[in-house]
Amino acid sequence: MIGRLPLDEQLIALKSVLSRNEVLLEVLRRAAALDLPGWYLTAGCLFQTVWNVVTDRPPTKGIKDYDLFYFDDGDLSWEAEDEVIRAARKVFAGLPAEVEVRNEARVHLWYERKFGIPCPPHTSTEAAVDCFAATTCCLGVRLEADGRWRVYAPHGLADVFNLVVRPNPVLAPREVYETKTARWQQQWPELTVLEWPTVAVAQGPQPDELGTRTTDHVVRSALT
Repeated sequence: MIGRLPLDEQLIALKSVLSRNEVLLEVLRRAAALDLPGWYLTAGCLFQTVWNVVTDRPPTKGIKDYDLFYFDDGDLSWEAEDEVIRAARKVFAGLPAEVEVRNEARVHLWYERKFGIPCPPHTSTEAAVDCFAATTCCLGVRLEADGRWRVYAPHGLADVFNLVVRPNPVLAPREVYETKTARWQQQWPELTVLEWPTVAVAQGPQPDELGTRTTDHVVRSALT
């Protein structure tokens, strides 16, 4: 089982598995050319590709879109973000899936209107990735200028490979988690979905499936 391999081998396996999604590879290549500040391809397109491959489904099955996050706090206007979105639309034209581009420096400006709770300003793309409703979602990949893959995985990779969905009650409300997991279980019934805690718990460093820990509990790795 990949989720029980040493972390360096899990990272190699992640690149191998994600590379089976040709749409994802092309999005990475074009995103690297776009070169937005602090960008990552993140969330569903990554862990759902892994779920598909692990469960012997086509790599792109059930993937609604490809989320591209970047961080630019130099201009927090909608007009500045919209200009980037329009430029990205041209870069990603012709792909068989939608690529959604969002400036994570602006999330606090609209989050409360959408979800009913305030969101402190993010300080980086990584900080935004940390706040997804499920730890499985907290995953980012980008292609560096030298061709290496940079992986950001603050909760490790074991749950992703083991088809475990774990709540991350640091920002998103319970309803978001339960709505998403209900949809995911319809598409991937093999998932093990853990319940949202009845009392909010502080999210500190946690052991991985082997009971070991990374140095700072965050996987930050570049793969050739």
